[in-house]
Parts: sequence; structure tokens; C-alpha cells
Amino acid sequence: MRLKSFYANTMTEAMQLIRDTLGDEAVIVSSRQEAGGGVRVTAALEQDTDIGFERDGGQNGDDWLQYDMETDDEDAVAEELTDVLLKHAATSDTIDLVVSSAINMGLTTPRIAMMAAFEHLFRFEPITKGKMEKPLMMVGLAGAGKTLAVAKFATRAVVNDVSVRVMSADTKRAGGVPQLEAFTKVLGVQIDKIRSSDELKAAIQKAKADGVEQILIDMPGVNAFDVEDMRFVAKYMKAADAQGLLVMQSGLEADEMGEIARAFSLMGVARMMPTRLDVARRLGGLLAAAERGGMAFAQGSHTEAVAEGLKPLSAEMLTDYFMPNAKLNESRHTSRKEAANH
Repeated sequence: MRLKSFYANTMTEAMQLIRDTLGDEAVIVSSRQEAGGGVRVTAALEQDTDIGFERDGGQNGDDWLQYDMETDDEDAVAEELTDVLLKHAATSDTIDLVVSSAINMGLTTPRIAMMAAFEHLFRFEPITKGKMEKPLMMVGLAGAGKTLAVAKFATRAVVNDVSVRVMSADTKRAGGVPQLEAFTKVLGVQIDKIRSSDELKAAIQKAKADGVEQILIDMPGVNAFDVEDMRFVAKYMKAADAQGLLVMQSGLEADEMGEIARAFSLMGVARMMPTRLDVARRLGGLLAAAERGGMAFAQGSHTEAVAEGLKPLSAEMLTDYFMPNAKLNESRHTSRKEAANH
């Protein structure tokens, strides 16, 4: 995917420039009003297309698609961030939101600009390591990694010498409870099997009476678009008076992730935990989920190892997942600059 920016007095004129230069196959990825008047529109075209090579008339088919040499720092940052977000399959709305925020801050280093935009646009609220005022309930789709998340939080509690009790309402799925029991047995943590919302409420009351500092609840996977499934989750959340944590598998399509997050947010789930960050290559859906669901990023999981991979997400860490090579390139640039100064 290659990008090119166009400037014109009106959107109509800009669209005509894009059609004349790139053809009808071009896709609009961002647009904004310029402070001095007019509009700037960034369009994208697949790199391997033949369109434009003839239009350009040059020997090198890439020439007309490369960023303009005269583009200022602001435009270079906008185009690099747009390119990164396109590769991560972010929605056009998300791209506009992030790029506009980054540009408005006047930052000229792409990684720093993206980090600042993430910090400004999204909330980062990791789950505490210490005593929890409310039980933590893992909710989400089947296969998202809820049971593994419970095991990781339980392990973290034990390592930090925090008393913890695990409860599983995933009693109908074959192997649901036994999988979690295998972890709790090693940790020496009690696990309660829950078959109704009333049982859950009673188990929580007992755990609190026993002085347990963290209560972790593993819920069965549900269909976010099924009314009965969501009523089931809402009923258990109410009975537990729990804080919900949406466990989301990274790499899903952005619009779908946004709709899923929105569905869970309507029942009061305010934080999300991305899983499989180590294998996902398209992370734009995470931004759509946070934006449309109004959810804060909590921890992130990047490995199946129970004793590892539960990291509190931050704007910097999220940026590094989107731009894994940027930090290394910045370090090399800084080292060369310091060497030159000496």
C-alpha cells in the first residue's frame, strides 16, 4: 500500500485530482481541513497496481507513489501513521482520529506522535495487583482466552502474596472447569464451581467473609449479538456486583470487534484485555473496540505461558505493538547522532 496527499480548495477538486492521478481504484484514507483554508486528502493505492505507472510516464513506477520530497514534517508523520494503521486494518474513522490527534500536537517523530495520540484518545487502566474492591469477572466470546486469563491473574496474586479465590461458571463446556482446576491445584488456590447466579452470590459472600482479597470469576463464552446470552452475563454480573473485564482475541476484523465491545459496554463492562498479541498481525480492531465500546485498556496477554505475558498496557506499549521497529530505529538514530557530536 502506497500513499499520496493532495491539496485543493474544495473536496470536489481534491477528489478530481485523485481520480486524474491515481484512477478510480484509489481509496480515500483520511481528509482534513487546512488551517489556512482548503483541504488535504490522503489516498492509497495497492503497491502492485499498474495504474499510475503509465500516468506518471517515468522509468521507475514507484516514483509517483512515493512521499513527496517537499512534504513537510507534519505531512510525513501523517502519512507514516496512516500507512501503519492501514497495515493493521484500522477503520477509516480510527485512522482520521489518530492522525488528526497526532498532527494537532505538532510532533514530528512518528512513534512519539502515535504514542501521544494513543495517550490522548484512549484510557489505560490496568487491573490492580493488590486487593480488589469488587470481584473480577472475565467475559467475552468463546475461545478468547478467558480461562487462561483467570489462571494468569491467579498466578500473579499468589506470586504477590495476595489471597485469591477462583470461581468458574463455565460448567457446561466440556473440559472448562478441569482446565482451570489444573492451574488452581498447582497454585494451591480454591476453586468454586458455580451453576447459578444465586450460587455465585453466596460463594462471593463466603469468600469475602474469609478475608479473600481477590475473587476471579471465569464465565462461559457467549455470543455478543444474542440477547439471551447477554442477559445471562448481565444476570451474573449483577449477582456478583462484579467489575467486568472483556477478554478480546486480537486480530479480528475491526468493525466486528467494535460491535462486540459496544455490546458488552452496554451492560457496564468498562475495561478490555487483548489476548494473543504475540501472534496477531492486524491490531486495528483493538482501537475500534476501545473507541466504540468506550473501554479502557487493562492488561494485555502475549503468550500462553501462565506465569508470563500479563502486562499492563500503556500508550507506549501499544505503540510498540503497532510500530515494532520504530523504537529500534530511534535508538540507532540517537546513537549515531551522539557519536557524531563526539
